[in-house]
Amino acid sequence: MKKNIAVLSALIIFILPKVHSQTIVNGSLKKVKDTVNWVFAYYAADGKRVTDSAEVKNNKYSFNLNVTEPTQVTLRARKYEMKNGVSVLNNKTTKKDIAFLFLEKGKASVESVDSFSNVKVKGSKANDEFVKLTALAKPYNDKMQALSMQYGALLKEQKKDEAKKIEEQLDELDAKLNDEVYGNYAKNNPQSPLALYALQRYAGYENPEKAEPIFNTLPASVQESTAGAALKNKMEVSKKTGIGKYAMNFTQNDTLGNPVSLSSFKGKYVLVDFWASWCGPCRRENPNVVKAYNKYKDKGFHILSVSLDQPNAKDKWIKAIHDDHLTWTHVSDLKFWDNEVAKMYGIQAIPANLLLDPEGKIIAKNLRGEDLDAKLAAVLK
Repeated sequence: MKKNIAVLSALIIFILPKVHSQTIVNGSLKKVKDTVNWVFAYYAADGKRVTDSAEVKNNKYSFNLNVTEPTQVTLRARKYEMKNGVSVLNNKTTKKDIAFLFLEKGKASVESVDSFSNVKVKGSKANDEFVKLTALAKPYNDKMQALSMQYGALLKEQKKDEAKKIEEQLDELDAKLNDEVYGNYAKNNPQSPLALYALQRYAGYENPEKAEPIFNTLPASVQESTAGAALKNKMEVSKKTGIGKYAMNFTQNDTLGNPVSLSSFKGKYVLVDFWASWCGPCRRENPNVVKAYNKYKDKGFHILSVSLDQPNAKDKWIKAIHDDHLTWTHVSDLKFWDNEVAKMYGIQAIPANLLLDPEGKIIAKNLRGEDLDAKLAAVLK
């Protein structure tokens, strides 16, 4: 549950220059009640997030996308509205304004019927498989949506104990979804254009090396693709950062520009905390981290925070440190998701953390709220 929220809050889209196109998409709108003036496309290419846009004319639009392998593409409909006498694009988005599909190299047609989100795709075998996979996952997702509504209501009513039980059910259901749908699909359909996507979902964030046996059954061309190489690297990094492994040393500059090394804290229990000033879930978790730090800082506990703040955002980073009363050691190279330490540790969602013992061995990962306090109480008694 928490990691899913973090993932959603951490998603950022980069706008890249036009590149040589590999996929032509012809879109059309049929009986769509809401006005659509522009369509935006979001996808990944060569390891980077890309956004593109197309104007809708006579209920038609087209894209030339840099898609060379089966790739998930999100389409978003937007319309003009008057603001202070000026026509601008509306930023409001509802479910009916978003369409998810899979495209591959070549030509594809996308037809929205009745609502923009209700799309029919022709010319993409990957999307045909995506429709099948989505149907298999629907019963799980429906249950998770219902539980999520209960979870939100309980939090609003400050019923934390009941909310935690719902959270545990969500985590259990999410694990079943990954195993029973995505894991089984990848295992039973290694030749499918969606096999790698399903395997990525199965791998998750906590223990991605579990996907290695299935990964090794995929065609060599898939393993060597951009997405395949990324998953392979993710699995290799996970092997180095699992519980029981010694944390890899690193050095980055603090807020004053002074280099700080992880190894300098040897002899203490250290929480390596990945966060950023722009990350909502991180900021909401900070009070729990502050509470734990103040409670255990005189008992051999320290925190080394690594910020994934953006270039030219040092002031925002420092302001967040002061505003949230984070009175421990902070470092960053201000490279956003290209932060060298984050890449070294395979961090793909924040907040994230690792708890190290005095010898530098990883003894816990991604501790939140009461779990962080409980673990510290156990090791520092």
